[in-house]
Amino acid sequence: MSARTSRLALVWLIASEWRTHPTRVALTALAIAVGVALGFAVNLINHSALQSFDDAMHGVNGAADLQVRAVSPRGIDEHLYPKVARLVGIADASPVVEMPATANGANFNMLGVDMLRIAAVTPSLLAKPAPLSGKGDSGLGGALFLSETALRISHSRIGQMAMIAANGHRRQILIAGTLPAVADGQSIGVIDIAAAQWYFARLGRIDRIDVKLADDAGAVGNRLRAILPSDALIADADSDGAQGGAMSRAYRINLDMLALVALLTGAFLVYSAQSLSVARRLRTFALIRTLGLPRGGIVTTVALEGLLIGSIGAVLGLLAGYGIAWIALRHFGGSLGARYFEQGGAQLGFAPWAALGFLALGIFAAVAGSILPARSAARAAPAVALRNAGDVVDPRMPVPWKPALVLMIVGGLLALLPAVGGLPLFGFLAIGSMLAGGIIGVPWFARQLLAPLALRGSRQVAADLAIRHLHGAPGQAATALCGIVASTALMIAMAVMVTSFRTAVDQWVGQILSSDVYVRVNGGAGFDRATQARLASTPGIADITFSRSTPLSIRPDRPPLTLIAQPVAGRGPATMVMIDRVDALPAGAIPIWVSEPAALIYGWHIGDRLHLPIGKGAIFTVAGIWRDYLRQQGAITIESRDYDALTGDTVRNLAAITVAPHADAANILRYVITRAPADIADLVSGSETHLMRRFALELFDRSFAITYLLEGVAIMVGLAGVGATMSAQTIARAREFGMLRHIGVGKAQIIAMIATEGALLGLIGGLSGVALGAIIAQVLIHVINPQSFNWTMTTSWPFGTMIAVIAALVVAAASTAIIAGRRAVAIDAVRAVREDW
Repeated sequence: MSARTSRLALVWLIASEWRTHPTRVALTALAIAVGVALGFAVNLINHSALQSFDDAMHGVNGAADLQVRAVSPRGIDEHLYPKVARLVGIADASPVVEMPATANGANFNMLGVDMLRIAAVTPSLLAKPAPLSGKGDSGLGGALFLSETALRISHSRIGQMAMIAANGHRRQILIAGTLPAVADGQSIGVIDIAAAQWYFARLGRIDRIDVKLADDAGAVGNRLRAILPSDALIADADSDGAQGGAMSRAYRINLDMLALVALLTGAFLVYSAQSLSVARRLRTFALIRTLGLPRGGIVTTVALEGLLIGSIGAVLGLLAGYGIAWIALRHFGGSLGARYFEQGGAQLGFAPWAALGFLALGIFAAVAGSILPARSAARAAPAVALRNAGDVVDPRMPVPWKPALVLMIVGGLLALLPAVGGLPLFGFLAIGSMLAGGIIGVPWFARQLLAPLALRGSRQVAADLAIRHLHGAPGQAATALCGIVASTALMIAMAVMVTSFRTAVDQWVGQILSSDVYVRVNGGAGFDRATQARLASTPGIADITFSRSTPLSIRPDRPPLTLIAQPVAGRGPATMVMIDRVDALPAGAIPIWVSEPAALIYGWHIGDRLHLPIGKGAIFTVAGIWRDYLRQQGAITIESRDYDALTGDTVRNLAAITVAPHADAANILRYVITRAPADIADLVSGSETHLMRRFALELFDRSFAITYLLEGVAIMVGLAGVGATMSAQTIARAREFGMLRHIGVGKAQIIAMIATEGALLGLIGGLSGVALGAIIAQVLIHVINPQSFNWTMTTSWPFGTMIAVIAALVVAAASTAIIAGRRAVAIDAVRAVREDW
């Protein structure tokens, strides 16, 4: 056959198949489109959120070369500033007071700066005063300059006074101008540092020192470390970027992996559809081969079909993914509901390299799913294939099971390997290996499941025919089910993981919320000693415990952990769910209790002696590790007395109240809030325990909303694949049904046989997917989750979901088979077998 004739044959084969079965082509392209759309959308959202975070950090930090930062909101002694400014290698330095603040109730970051220094060190923070008629310039030293975004969201106007609240204090301040160099979307305000310290009780304290370098950053960093106190550290743009990435990296990567589940399911659906298409055209391929088409021509034909399907699906997926990302950013934000990057709204951008990557992934998935069945068809002898339109494999041959077992064992071994750079890469490879092994093992599982039924027999002709057909050709069943097994397994695995996590959180919240009412002071303020005593004397309160939570930076490239000062002695089990603890502490040791995430992130163990940026030269001993599902970045609990002695800070921002018998918790809560000092009255909030517990679970569900959505899409794609596969497989067997009718089998019996086959396929697929998903769930719970989020939990099984999924698959497969079977048996029996004459 000439090259021109070969090309014509290829075009004819592809065009005729697409013209005859346009629905199959559309569904396979749609499966690829859904996978690409979800993956690209999640990638775009992650990219936009990180870019927004970087822009926010750049705006707040003013693009300084280096920064000396306080490790906690208590700040650092301002006398450190002249020491830093005079250091060799530093061209200039500028002290900064940084506080979260509100203007007319709208949140923004307020920076107290040295107006004479920022031009040289952080010019992006330069203010632009507006001409203020009748006010002169004398008042601008204590005036506030807001970015355009801060002006807009606070409904403020230049030249007017605004009520500014920060650090538990309120002050009417003049809005005197704008910050033209601050990017849109960044809510920032700048005020003179002396005014900020005076207005908001920060005298003698600063939060950071911005540095302009005149020498190599490494050399200057070494000199800085030699003079820095324990409550300060060095940060730069790289560490800021690493901190932003660390804050949500695990969440983003897990979402990426989950989004690719749909693409993987699409690849299996392409494989299933192309396998049936190849089986249906086996005679056609054999005839063309006898006319001179080389064996590779069949592979080329089917691969080109996959290439076209993948290209169409991937392009549609990219367009849909951009739209999904736009909608998700508007409704969920850049964190997709998980409360990361709350400092600003993410702006959707376009990532060309990501688009090319997902385009390539979509095409590769379709081509790979097409080549495998084509290679199998190309190996069939033309003479045999011309007379055999069915399974070219002898049904008496044993079904191989060793490859599946090997892949499952490899997956188990990969799951035992540690994380790479804090990411569970081997865990994801383990899931991939187990998924492949489970799908390869479906024929063996089907044979084992159907063997007893095939041996026992049945009085029903339709049931016997269905059972013996599937038992004799389990490979066909596996081909039809590979897509649904993949999607079901991954959906069940995620459902088990989420159920286990939600159950663990519910139990944990019930254990730690041992009081009746909780009152919190926001905005950095708190209850002083006098207020604490006054609240403790409130009628109806049986017991009240005060604590303080404050961020504490351990490393500049990681988000701050939370330092919790509270009474621990005699109350540890009630306020902390302990995982491990020491039996006895050495004399003079200062005990701390670290959360499980903190222990995993920083490698802390029971009995370790640590240096922390609390106090001067104090050495702490890890006295226990406690479970914490609230603070992913870690937390440290310290006894209140030790905290007071080390820091001199006696202010508390959380009160846990136990209500006396017969007292009303809601009335106590309202009364306590009204007794708060006037200057922090607007910052005090509270809730009853049962409301906090309900809110915690609602927050959990909101955080996993995108996970639920992706799970639903994956299973819907799988169900659509079952429908398309059953329909194509049933119609392709029209000749078989015609032969059965010739030997006396009625139409109703054939439809019953088809329905039984469909139900059995759905049952096999459901059982296989659920069993495989249960295994993969253990990797998610005990490998992916601890390595990604530093949380551990026990497995809780959503039996209702499992049963519902199996039932849905059985019903969907049987219903589709019946609908397709009616079309197949509608053909006249003589015409159905005419090709065999």
